[in-house]
Amino acid sequence: MSRQPTKEDKFSFGLWTVGWPAADPFGLPTRPVLDPWEYATRLAELGAYAITFHDNDVFDFDADAATRSARVGELVRACEAAGLVIEMVTTNTFTHPIFKDGGLTSNDRGVRRFGLRKILQAVDLAAEVGATTFVMWGGREGAEYDGSKDLYGAFERYKEGLDTVAAYIKEQGHDLRIGLEPKPNEPRGDILLPTVGHALAMIAELEHGDIVGLNPETGHEQMANLNYTHAIAQALWSDKLFHIDLNGQRGLKYDQDLVFGHGDLLSAFFTVDLLENGFPGNPDAPRYTGPRHFDYKPSRTEHLAGVWESAKACMGTYLMLADKAAAFRADSRVAEAMAYAGVGELASPTLAAGESVTDFLAADEPFDLDAAAERDYGFVRLNQLALEHLVG
Repeated sequence: MSRQPTKEDKFSFGLWTVGWPAADPFGLPTRPVLDPWEYATRLAELGAYAITFHDNDVFDFDADAATRSARVGELVRACEAAGLVIEMVTTNTFTHPIFKDGGLTSNDRGVRRFGLRKILQAVDLAAEVGATTFVMWGGREGAEYDGSKDLYGAFERYKEGLDTVAAYIKEQGHDLRIGLEPKPNEPRGDILLPTVGHALAMIAELEHGDIVGLNPETGHEQMANLNYTHAIAQALWSDKLFHIDLNGQRGLKYDQDLVFGHGDLLSAFFTVDLLENGFPGNPDAPRYTGPRHFDYKPSRTEHLAGVWESAKACMGTYLMLADKAAAFRADSRVAEAMAYAGVGELASPTLAAGESVTDFLAADEPFDLDAAAERDYGFVRLNQLALEHLVG
């Protein structure tokens, strides 16, 4: 590790990450489950700034009110003692069998009403513990069979559910924003809102979309063969990047949830470069200032010692990439290569200030087609410089 993480780095972990006991469809757990506050305390010792959790990471699905209150209180006290922030809360509408067909889009209206109540209760919990983001991952909102869903009705019910939750947040005066978390598949064959673009389209249709944004995850976008850095860039451009999930993924597989950087390392480099350094040539563009949140799973091969090593690896990789991205931006050769490539030219509007379309079409401006066709952009050299900083 190039340097030790501190609270100022704003590293955050979901309790379900280090708390995953490593059961999978083919095997039993390979490590014990600790109490939530034990994970929180250890993460603080490693340099984490914050934790996040699902409601049922802290108390069981069928826990009574007294048990819920006691366990949440114990976790809050542990976080306060360790100097940890609880920055995000989410809810589990995917594990219990009643959610087999979704929480907000189930064909069963009774399930939808139950799921909505569970979500609203988790919203109150998020506000109670001081979180500022409420993530909604619709992992069971989808289908395996196209004929099984009235898709128009499904999108209408999804919209209704999201607007109901957003309106409730406003009515209660909670200091919360909703972050939708897209994913293309798994556990459903096809999940509704599979990518950042789909989620942005849904947000545009909401009555209360002003407090609804995105929580994109590295592996989820890459599972769809998409570019995660481009996804968070569009979310930033739309002023909708409310939260992020960082992990590692290698191609079109199941959701691997690897340690951050243990998948597509070059993509991870440019993700960190964007998060830390913003858009080149656009200093006034939106910047992401929220937590660097890790949503990964320690390998099933690891026991508890390996769990903590994997958490350290997530933070250490991010810090190494941040240092390398800073050096990349400070390199005069990179500045020259970007100028040669015309990277900064994209900040200039295509039409001149005050230029009408009529004036544009009437303009008699010289343009050398042959020279433009023969232009060398130097993108390969620019990428090679990035690789040099990454591995050199």
